Amino acid sequence: MTRPLRPRPPRPPRAPLRQTEAVFPLNLPNALTLLRILAVPVVVVALLVEMPNGDVIAAAVFAAAALTDGLDGYIARSRNSITTFGKLMDPLADKLLIIGALVALVSLGRLEAWVAMVIIAREVAVTILRTIAAERGLVIAASWLGKAKTVLQIAAVIALIATNPSPAWVDVLVYAAVAVTIVSGADYFFGLRRRIEQDQRERAAGRSSRSAA
Repeated sequence: MTRPLRPRPPRPPRAPLRQTEAVFPLNLPNALTLLRILAVPVVVVALLVEMPNGDVIAAAVFAAAALTDGLDGYIARSRNSITTFGKLMDPLADKLLIIGALVALVSLGRLEAWVAMVIIAREVAVTILRTIAAERGLVIAASWLGKAKTVLQIAAVIALIATNPSPAWVDVLVYAAVAVTIVSGADYFFGLRRRIEQDQRERAAGRSSRSAA
């Protein structure tokens, strides 16, 4: 007499992928982005708090954090490890680093307030425009003006931190950074407008071709 077959117990369901792992996987590019964000309060405190070699520490930390700006993106692309966290936080970390240093320098009287306001306003405006472009599915590639703007801003901030009072060549560097900041912002605005108009024309042409068919 054969024994009745017993039903197998159901397998336990697999643990779902945690949301933090999907959005924020801990890889080298994301770690560099986090380090750049954490460097912001270090730079501000080293500048504002009276401490031995505070300017040297602030300049060194700012320079090291600025070097990771292009490094994390290069590593993410080369290793095919681009994440949602990196896309969102990498540009934000760059702006936080620049804005934090500018605000600290203005409070110390080493930088005129209008210079900081022009740079900050440009960064905020471009961030808004980039958000609008992303909602439309448009990607504006970084131009050489944008890259020159970043280099000049970083060089100007390091020079302002390292020299007190600042010599004439530092003032020239600051004004050059402001000029390229304005020009690159205008270039991004007009470039985005051209892309939006081109996208609208392509969609209109696609609708007309479908209706004709």
